[in-house]
Amino acid sequence: MSNAKKVSDEFYAAGQPTPEDLQKASQEGFKSVVNLRSPDEADFLSDEQQQAEAAGLNYVHVPLNSKKADDGLTNKVLKEIEGLATPILFHCGAGARADALALIALATKEGLSREQVLKKAEELGININQPHLKQFLESQE
Repeated sequence: MSNAKKVSDEFYAAGQPTPEDLQKASQEGFKSVVNLRSPDEADFLSDEQQQAEAAGLNYVHVPLNSKKADDGLTNKVLKEIEGLATPILFHCGAGARADALALIALATKEGLSREQVLKKAEELGININQPHLKQFLESQE
């Protein structure tokens, strides 16, 4: 997956994959996909779960609003990935929610401090004003 951003060895982030991208992700060693898109978004892949599973990938779908953070949904994503095989590919429409959630997952798993999260975001070019990440950072102050 050439458009996937490596956040850690376990967590990657990308925009919307095509069915071919899902096949390629599986061939490249990804084990799981987390879809953060809402079904009403443009170009939502309605059969993505079937496509992912046909490619041999575990699949989780937790729709997140791109404009408004929701602690409950962020926590649901973290709970859903607890048992997933890694590496995990998080994706959304353009990649901002995926970037945020992959970084939040890493921070939660490794117990990163707020400063460490900010440094990692800067290194990776992740927007710290993305609503879910901003809310997560505020909770760490």
